[in-house]
Amino acid sequence: MEMVPSEENQFVPKEIHNAAEEPRVLCIIQDTTSAKTVNERLTLNLPASTTLSKLYEDVAHKAGYVNGSFDLAWGNAQNMAPLEHNSEMSLSDSSFEPGGKKNFLQLTDKDGEQPQIASDESGTADSSGLDDSSQERFIGPLQRDGSAGGSGDYSSPSYSYSSILSKSETGYVGLVNQAMTCYLNSLLQTLFMTPEFRNALYNWEFEESEEDPVTSIPYQLQRLFVLLQTSKKRAIETTDVTRSFGWDSSEAWQQHDVQELCRVMFDALEQKWKQTEQADLINQLYQGKLKDYVRCLECGYESWRIDTYLDIPLVIRPFGASQAYGSVEEALQAFIQPETLDGPNQYFCERCKKKCDARKGLRFLHFPYLLTLQLKRFDFDYTTMHRIKLNDRMTFPEELDMSPFIDVEDEKSPQTESCTDSGAENEGSCHSDQMSNDFSTDDCVDEGICLDSTSSTERALKPKSLLTFELFSVMVHSGSAAGGHYYAYIKSFSDGQWYSFNDQHVSKITQDDIRKTYGGSSGSRGYYSSAFASSTNAYMLIYRLKDPSRNSRFLSVEDFPEHIKSLVQKEKESEEQEKRQREIERNTCKIKLFCVHPVKMMMESKLEVHKDKILREATEMAYKLMELEGVVPLDCCRLVKYDEFHEYLERSYEGEEDTPMGLLLGGVKSSYMFDLLLETRRPDQVFQPYKPGEVMVKVHVVDLKTETIALPISVRAYLNQSITEFKQLIAQATGLSAETMRVVLERCYNDLRLLYVPNKTLKAEGFFRSNKVFVESSELTDHQVPFTDSLLWKLLDRHGNTIRLFVLLPEQSPGTLASRTLCQKAGEDSDGPFEGSKGNRKSVEAILEESTEKLKNLSLQQQQQQQGSSASDSQKSSDTSDFEHIESPTQEADSNSSLCVAADSRELENRISGSSDTENQFVCEERSDSEVNNDRSTSSVDSDILSSSHSSDTLCNADSGPIQLANGLDSHSITSSRRSKAHEGKKETWDTAEEDSGTDSEYDDNGKSKAEAQYLYFRAEPYSQDDASWDTHKCLVLHVDKRITLAAFKQNLEPYVGVPSSQFKVFRVYANNQEFESVRLNETLSSFSDDNKITIRLGRALKKGEYRVKVFQLLVNEPEPCKFLVETVFAKGMTVRQSKEELLPQLKEQCKLDLSIDRVRLRKKTWKNPGTVFLDYHVYEEDISISSNWEVFLEVLDDSEKMKSMSQLAILTRKWNPATMKLGPFQEAILESSSVEELKEKLSEMSGIPMENLEFAKGRGTFPCDISVLEIHQDLDWNPKVSTLNVWPLYICDDGAVVFYRDNRDEPLELSEDERNELMKKESSRLLKTGHRVSYSPRKEKALKIYLDGGPVRDPGQD
Repeated sequence: MEMVPSEENQFVPKEIHNAAEEPRVLCIIQDTTSAKTVNERLTLNLPASTTLSKLYEDVAHKAGYVNGSFDLAWGNAQNMAPLEHNSEMSLSDSSFEPGGKKNFLQLTDKDGEQPQIASDESGTADSSGLDDSSQERFIGPLQRDGSAGGSGDYSSPSYSYSSILSKSETGYVGLVNQAMTCYLNSLLQTLFMTPEFRNALYNWEFEESEEDPVTSIPYQLQRLFVLLQTSKKRAIETTDVTRSFGWDSSEAWQQHDVQELCRVMFDALEQKWKQTEQADLINQLYQGKLKDYVRCLECGYESWRIDTYLDIPLVIRPFGASQAYGSVEEALQAFIQPETLDGPNQYFCERCKKKCDARKGLRFLHFPYLLTLQLKRFDFDYTTMHRIKLNDRMTFPEELDMSPFIDVEDEKSPQTESCTDSGAENEGSCHSDQMSNDFSTDDCVDEGICLDSTSSTERALKPKSLLTFELFSVMVHSGSAAGGHYYAYIKSFSDGQWYSFNDQHVSKITQDDIRKTYGGSSGSRGYYSSAFASSTNAYMLIYRLKDPSRNSRFLSVEDFPEHIKSLVQKEKESEEQEKRQREIERNTCKIKLFCVHPVKMMMESKLEVHKDKILREATEMAYKLMELEGVVPLDCCRLVKYDEFHEYLERSYEGEEDTPMGLLLGGVKSSYMFDLLLETRRPDQVFQPYKPGEVMVKVHVVDLKTETIALPISVRAYLNQSITEFKQLIAQATGLSAETMRVVLERCYNDLRLLYVPNKTLKAEGFFRSNKVFVESSELTDHQVPFTDSLLWKLLDRHGNTIRLFVLLPEQSPGTLASRTLCQKAGEDSDGPFEGSKGNRKSVEAILEESTEKLKNLSLQQQQQQQGSSASDSQKSSDTSDFEHIESPTQEADSNSSLCVAADSRELENRISGSSDTENQFVCEERSDSEVNNDRSTSSVDSDILSSSHSSDTLCNADSGPIQLANGLDSHSITSSRRSKAHEGKKETWDTAEEDSGTDSEYDDNGKSKAEAQYLYFRAEPYSQDDASWDTHKCLVLHVDKRITLAAFKQNLEPYVGVPSSQFKVFRVYANNQEFESVRLNETLSSFSDDNKITIRLGRALKKGEYRVKVFQLLVNEPEPCKFLVETVFAKGMTVRQSKEELLPQLKEQCKLDLSIDRVRLRKKTWKNPGTVFLDYHVYEEDISISSNWEVFLEVLDDSEKMKSMSQLAILTRKWNPATMKLGPFQEAILESSSVEELKEKLSEMSGIPMENLEFAKGRGTFPCDISVLEIHQDLDWNPKVSTLNVWPLYICDDGAVVFYRDNRDEPLELSEDERNELMKKESSRLLKTGHRVSYSPRKEKALKIYLDGGPVRDPGQD
């Protein structure tokens, strides 16, 4: 294969052309234009050369639509841009995938209008000439039964529709569901289909000078109704209406009750319509009146009041009954059925002056013009304590005669001035539970009107014909009490036809569909059968009075008021503008754009370019977008196809500068499978072509003599090249010999493959779009040994596993790095080991030795002082201080022991061209995607818990001299001989943690380090970059093999910390600056990644069998009963008394607490709960389980410890005083047994309350078991009938239980309403501060509100 040289160290092979048989493209099309076809699929298998225009023709023919009346868009992305109708671009050039792969498309409305159905003769739609059969020409089989109103989102009983009509044929427009606003859509469509409401709304004129149109609810409803009547769209949005409600986007995700919305919306409209002609519109249309009465059965005296209502709530199933009412008429009869007040419920009659039997009930006085019935299908099941939906069958007539329910007597009864009309005060639903009010209150005046004192004026009784109502709206709920879907069945008063308004779908329905909403459940009222039984039934019914004198017809467009005609024209222009904008959007290509900016490095943006713009114009747009003006000339830039994920340049566009971008990008799409890169060059360079089918290879040259790995050069090759041809390509690019060349492919992290089969292709070896190889060509004998034993493998293995860490040294660290290191500047070349002067190295060692000696002498003095002190802080396992046996590590004046003085020059490969970054002080090696993914996959949990030891890892030997990292800079490794000298003769076992927590000692039984036989790469240098959060004088940059164990890592850090590794601790720092100590010495740093931060702190590390313990003080009568004191160390085998002996001096020194050992106790701590009291003779690990980061309570006692035996029980008691509404302080009671009788005796002895008058109850929740003083008297289980404490409902089996007690002779304090409210506020505040709530309150449903001022007022401090 002939090689073609190019600029930028690239070698490109000549393109290989392979002829193949034309593939075919499998297209699967989903018709989303109607509810009935949305579940069907249309399949086409076309040649890849088929044009997009031919695709449209084939789809139109097979779907039965007129070509050009619909769009095709990709079905796997949101905001889908349609395919071009008249494009001659082939399917293969339009990003269709051939070869049997499925290409999913969606057939959608064009410009919001449904596709026209083609006729057999002309191929055009003529709806007037179509019968039902011709209107049912759909793709595939008919829709399966399943959803009401054609909605496929909810499971419902089967519905058979005569047809699913397009918008133009039904004449109605749907409403888009914002998320969960189906309840709103149902109500809006019902109001729109109410002639009287719609006409009245049109007659109202908006004054823009008086109100903001955005927040005007009537105006936004007016706009919506105009669009519903005149728009050509299939469905319109309701966002402007909800915005006028003051709702934000979160409200769209809240489902509410449609009846509740109706009430709230009517209230809002009344407020907005004040002082206008429509001020009383809601009352005129929807308000009725009823009488709420109580009649004495002895004298006939009747007390009554008049209430108004907007809807009538009808009970489906009476409380406690097993049978539901069968019809609306039956439920209405039950609604007005009076109840008898007798026995303890007798009524006090004003005339009889005594309690008498009475009859209480409701009577309808007046029915509204528009009668709304709410079927109360949502109930509460007290057996399961869950909300349920009643799916019982309830029939309703199409015509409802309300004359049997009107009160004839009251129609004739007087309406004197003394009668109370509650009016707006009680306007709305008159729930039966609201009718049991006390009639003696001020709100409900008892007028005392007798029936025999009738007036001479009587109102004429309405004839029966005027009380007949016709049904025109059924709002249906499909689902359960947990959630569901609303839609509406509405009859048009224009033609008498019923329609289903199901969000954006509008379709004709039949009377049979109406009857299916009667309901009918499984019969069980249990929780599992009702709460989760999704069924479909009517929820709200709206009837209109049949009165020819009042029944209106809809205003036609010609009869619109002038202001509505202006609004229609305005909305039409807005729709046209939106259509033009949509046309621009659908022809705009939006694609990710990248650029390697000479100053700002890699930049990313989004290029938005019209499909008809040519490549040259798009390049100019990208040039300005990436701010390259004045930095790079325009003629030195070009756009190329780019894969950002694989960092792969797919192809360039030579000779296509005048080609439209739509053709180059494969059409307008919502997302592309590739990106664009704005590539730049120097004026003296030439752009090289990137051809499709090539793969990108980054080649690193390895020098085994200097153990360096060079920066990469880019080579482009073909997957069908052989290894021999590939080596020749690399040889021309690098000048190496192809005969002795070894090529190693890094397929993923730690996966190195030697390419040794000459005739094997790159594809067979696993090459992909972007690849990374290492090449080496030398005369050494290294190639004769097995690859995994070769020096090349070891060097590459080290290269792939080395990470960079930032280490913050403790303040006590000797000297500063600036004074003991010589740092090479980042800009200097560093091709070989740094040759610093020997004198400098010796001075560095001298400073280290001197500083370490000072630390050692200082610690020895502290040790002597502590040994001479009476309050020695000695440990049970050792008699030395925290800094024990501090030795200065032996310093050798060779290159291995010297501190590295070279700055970090890790290579930072250019993401595209491979150029080095001269701006960055640290030049990083490129790492493969899998390597990066490996780093990112590490959890934020401490590596000491997650990481594991890699016993099989091959380790690098450092005995041969200074090891150089991939870039060839001098490295520093602490060798085996140096470490063995540093620890020579050291026998003690140190820095081992708990055996039960999985950590092992790094030393064997003879005291010799287990890690001495194997060492991994470790190199340190000073940190010289500016970072405000880190003190650079105390920071190291480490290059370390991540397979090193924590023990070896600490040993390597010894010369920089200045103390032995047993005397400092390692903390890993996470992104939020949280620190976690790493203690598992046998585990590796494999969970660490580049640029992780580590903090070193001085302090003795744990010995084997030791545990860090946090000590908290227990203050039972303080507002915060848990106070942190100190962190200490307990050892396995230590007794509780011994731990107290060591703890008390520490408390005296650090917390200024001078305590007596006999007056303190330690006890178990479980979160904030005090538990088992630890006795002095208890032994840790034998009697008391102990673990890592253990927490314990320390309690200061008033007297000597009374707990001497495990059979005793320590109870915390608290007296409740009902007479004063106060709780006393905590007092401890020590019981010898679990007897209730003994507990009562102790409580009686402590309080002086006789045992027969003493009652007790166990506290609830966590310590201190806070409870409101308003609830404690009733809510706790007082005086349980048990004889022992360790049984239900007490279950007091351990120390620390809280018991309240009281004197049953004390009566609770009687509080006035104001006093109770004030105390309730204080208690709520107190409990909120302490964070204790005994009652659990689940998340409440957000209340439905409409804000008249444009939005809710939020408390700045509110979460």
